[in-house]
Parts: sequence; C-alpha cells; structure tokens
Amino acid sequence: MLYWLTWLSDGGDVFNLFRYITFRAGGAFLTALVFGFLFGPPLINVLRRRQSKGQPIRTDGPETHFAKAGTPTMGGLLIVGALVTSTLFWARLDNPFVWLVLFVTLGFAMIGFADDYAKVSRGNVKGVPGRVRLLLGFAIALVAALWASYNHPAALQNQLALPVFKDVLLNLGIFFVPFAMFVIVGAANAVNLTDGLDGLAIMPVMIASATLGVIAYTVGRTDFTEYLGLHYVPGTGEILIFVAGLIGGGLGFLWYNAPPAAVFMGDTGSLALGGALGAIAVATKHELVLGIVGGLFVVEALSVIIQVLYFKRTGKRVFLMAPIHHHYEKKGWAEPQIVIRFWIIALILAMIGLATLKLR
Repeated sequence: MLYWLTWLSDGGDVFNLFRYITFRAGGAFLTALVFGFLFGPPLINVLRRRQSKGQPIRTDGPETHFAKAGTPTMGGLLIVGALVTSTLFWARLDNPFVWLVLFVTLGFAMIGFADDYAKVSRGNVKGVPGRVRLLLGFAIALVAALWASYNHPAALQNQLALPVFKDVLLNLGIFFVPFAMFVIVGAANAVNLTDGLDGLAIMPVMIASATLGVIAYTVGRTDFTEYLGLHYVPGTGEILIFVAGLIGGGLGFLWYNAPPAAVFMGDTGSLALGGALGAIAVATKHELVLGIVGGLFVVEALSVIIQVLYFKRTGKRVFLMAPIHHHYEKKGWAEPQIVIRFWIIALILAMIGLATLKLR
C-alpha cells in the first residue's frame, strides 16, 4: 500500500525510497516485529482467559510435556496477523504473487484455527478429522497452483525447474497442478508435524523463508538471473516483503514461545507457515529446492510415515516415538538441546539450498 507514495515522488526525494523492494522489506520486517511485541501480551491474555485448560497434551507423549499443561495455543494468530498487516502495508498490491502467498497463508491458517478450536473446546487432542483437513488443504492448493501457473511466463508454465541443472526443464503438462498441490499441502503438514517443542518449528521456518525470500528476489531480477543462469519469473521479488513480515512476526512470536513457552503457535500457525513456504516455492519455480531448504521438515514427516508403515507391517517401531524430535526426547535429550541442534541443521540445509543458485 505504501508503494503508492511513489506517485508523490519527483525521483529525488524520500518518496522515491518506496520504489525499492529492499527498503520496503526492511519496513515490513520492523512493522511485523513491532506488531508482535505490541499485540503479543494482550493476545496471550485473551487466549488464557478463553482456554482455561490450554492446549490438550497427548497422554502417550513424552512425560516432560505434562508440565506444559495449561499453556494456551493459537499463538499463530500473532504471526499471521503480523505478516499480513506488514505485507498489506509495504508490498505492491497489484502483484499477483503477493496475493497468492497471502491466500494460501490465510487459507491454511483458517484450517488450523478450526482444528485448534475443536481441540480446545472439546478438551482433547482430536480436532478436525484428518481427511477433512487434507481435502480443504488440497482445495486451497488447487486454486494456488492454477493461480501460479497462469502468472508464470509462457516458457515456464507447467515446467519443473531442476536445481544445479539449470538448463533443464521438465514439462509436467497437466501433472504440474497436482505436483504443485502436493508441494503446498506437503509443506504445510510437514511444518505442522515439526511443531512439537518450544521454539522448534518457528526458527527453521524463518530460516527457510529467508532463503526462499532471497531466491524470490533473485529470480525476479533479470540481471541476477542472467548472471546465475536461473529462470526469470517477473514479479516474484515482491515476495521478499512477505518473507520479511514473516521473519519479523516470527521473531515477535519467538519472544513468547521461547522455553518455557507462554503460548504455542498451534495448527493455526504451523499449517499457515508451511503452506506459505510451499506457495513461495511454487511461485518461484523452486519446488525441489524447498525439499533441500526445508529438509528438516521433510525428515520430520518421513519419520512419521516410516513409523506408521513399519508398525503396520511388523508391529514394531523404528523410532522410540515419532516425529523424530520425540525420539530424541525419549532417548533423554533435553528439550533445548534438541531445539538448538535442529536449528543448526536447518541453517546448514538453507546454506546448501542457497548454494544451488550458483552451482551449475
């Protein structure tokens, strides 16, 4: 919205700054961060009053989690509110990719909110049925996939770009849409599975989004894409502003989610943020790079899939408990130890993902 102030510029005044994506990204970050600090305490107080027993704790989970009883959930409202507000203030609202990521984020946030509300109101861990959540998620992803494909350059429509092998494009044809849907829904649910310890999910999400933000800015510039040999996707640079808002809102949330957490993000936050990562990857034609950058989320999801399939086949478990962060809890690792080590892994994977931009 503030981009419109450029209409008042004669090219050499302060209003000219609003033309620059990097300046507006900085503004979005600060806006979201201040939003988080201002509205965090009142939101947490409201959630505490409305949720007398807090988020239901799994009875079959690690014993240490029973001490978290009474902690309110739905803290994802703070992150989503911060990033949406900052994006609407600082991004160009005539950019289709901005509305694409906002649509996916808000859509999955609504699914997560419904799930959190059902859990809290019933006082147990059973929320919205999994099949309903998946159906709604795929419906949102279908719209997003068609939206992205329509706004991609003609040469890139329905094409799958490969990391490192930058000259190679795989024409998925009619299969691009279901592939993109799988990326978005898969990312949303993978982040959701990762959100099991205080601070565990939010920092890797911020790391992954920052990486994707750099990619979005890079592929949205002809000079950078020519130098790096990447595929140019006009308009994706504005996604950096959304990412900046996500990071600012994420840091504001982490202030209250740091151990011991005063609030959990809940499915409201985890589904929304995961869906946002998937939408950015689809918009920028870096779906496979998301699998590297978000490798931690992939491992968490795979640990659940492996555990379920192996148990159904043999009656035995591969991990002491899934997702895999609970496995290390069962082995006696302290919660902060697991969280910080997973943060380090997420950072390493992000650096590898960024390296694919230069490798050829």
